[in-house]
Amino acid sequence: MAETPRNDARQLRQLNFDLANYFSNTVIPQLFVDADLILRIFTPPAMKQFSLTYDHVGSHISDIKDNLRYPHVVEDIREVIDNPSDSLEKEVQTTDGYWYQMNIVPYIEHEEDVINGVIITFTDVTKRLLALRESEKLNSQYEILMFALAHDIRQPLSTISLVADGLKMVSSQDGSRQFGKWADTLRKSSRSLETLIEDFTAGKVEERAESSEEMKLNIKDICEDILLALKLEIRKKNIKVTTDLKVAEITFPRSSLRSVIYNLIHNAVKFNDPEKASEINIATEEIGDFVILCVQDNGLGISREDQRLVFKKSSRLHNDIKGTGMGLYVIKQMIEDNDGRIKLESDKGEGSTFKVFFKNHKTA
Repeated sequence: MAETPRNDARQLRQLNFDLANYFSNTVIPQLFVDADLILRIFTPPAMKQFSLTYDHVGSHISDIKDNLRYPHVVEDIREVIDNPSDSLEKEVQTTDGYWYQMNIVPYIEHEEDVINGVIITFTDVTKRLLALRESEKLNSQYEILMFALAHDIRQPLSTISLVADGLKMVSSQDGSRQFGKWADTLRKSSRSLETLIEDFTAGKVEERAESSEEMKLNIKDICEDILLALKLEIRKKNIKVTTDLKVAEITFPRSSLRSVIYNLIHNAVKFNDPEKASEINIATEEIGDFVILCVQDNGLGISREDQRLVFKKSSRLHNDIKGTGMGLYVIKQMIEDNDGRIKLESDKGEGSTFKVFFKNHKTA
């Protein structure tokens, strides 16, 4: 059958009907904006990304308010129209917190080979992004947990070494060969464990970890336990320790809080200044939305230039003092993963003050 104007008109109406039917019923947010940046048609789901009514058809796209936390939509449309070979893909967030993959592709009239505008499509990627971020957080927590565990194990190993040194000294004084053998065994065992820990933390951790449940913890009990564990080092260096705990409880994962406090106190002990009477003060107070733990010492201190390095992975400022450079990196990650932050105030030769800001979970 020969083509006639009537047949052409019928086919055009059918095509327009099909296009309108698609745009009215699809669940995908889409807009068709022509080459003059005029909105020609949109799908109902697009009303979530733009404050749209059907009265907006025929309006310039820049006159339509969007609900995106992204101010460059109009510029991106122009870029695709001017460079039709370059489609555009970006992740954007809406004001209600959802994430979408925004694709802007040119609308080409192939018979005329001209660009007649763009099709903008939004694909909801919120669940995928949240799952990815949760996975990254779990991996980070697991890595931190491994390094924290290794760091905490080194303290009792240090105590074993001190005991071994004491036994060796006693054996040399009274001639007891048996004590000397025990001391050598202890030293050998502790060195083997240290090597095992180094191997344990050397590789990149790729397994996931279970996050610790937050609970109210008595910070006084934790401090007393840590000071008891460090008693030999504190006594050996003749360090005076004082506490001023105005807030007794902190809400934090149990497995992490001890590591945070232990690292800060142990660093204050390790980096004391042997040329002065050493002091460490541990205090807590409540300010606004935070409970602040403050560990202050009058030790070696940290220069302003080096302060930006202390929280970096494997950073060491004193190679003559035993350590791995992991402690502050580990606890910073722990604190930030639980909506807190850590602050350092220090000058070289004047001691250091570390302040940890824990989110204050007040009971109603």
